[in-house]
Amino acid sequence: MTADESGLGELIVTRIYEAPRELVWACMTTPDHLTHFWGPPGMSTPIDGIVIELREGGRFETVMVNDATGESYPTTGVYVEIDPPNTLVWAEKGFAEGMTSTSTFTDLGNGRTEVVIHQRNVPAAFRSPEAQQGFNASLDRFTAYLATLV
Repeated sequence: MTADESGLGELIVTRIYEAPRELVWACMTTPDHLTHFWGPPGMSTPIDGIVIELREGGRFETVMVNDATGESYPTTGVYVEIDPPNTLVWAEKGFAEGMTSTSTFTDLGNGRTEVVIHQRNVPAAFRSPEAQQGFNASLDRFTAYLATLV
């Protein structure tokens, strides 16, 4: 985790999943899958709050809902680059700085996939220990969901 003079930084997260690359890709790009794991525990992302227009310039939108309070947290972005099943890049709207997430999917063989998520222009609030804990908890939920599919 690093930051520049503007207070923006970058994050790199690497995970290895016990699932084939095509399945990992499908889970990250299909509302029917995304609804099962998007967000940390205690949050849900109803399928009717997910928009995926999987093309360059297409929308990526989710609305996470706090299960206890009903409070909602929308995310809106636009796809910048799509190279199935290798690379997925999207930029979040609402940040003048242009926070961008690049996910790279590498087939490790034997039904295993490495995913590297590289986020750039990340505001300090998203790099806080609490935010990172939530992000990693969501990736843990993804791991558990994948286990139900393979």
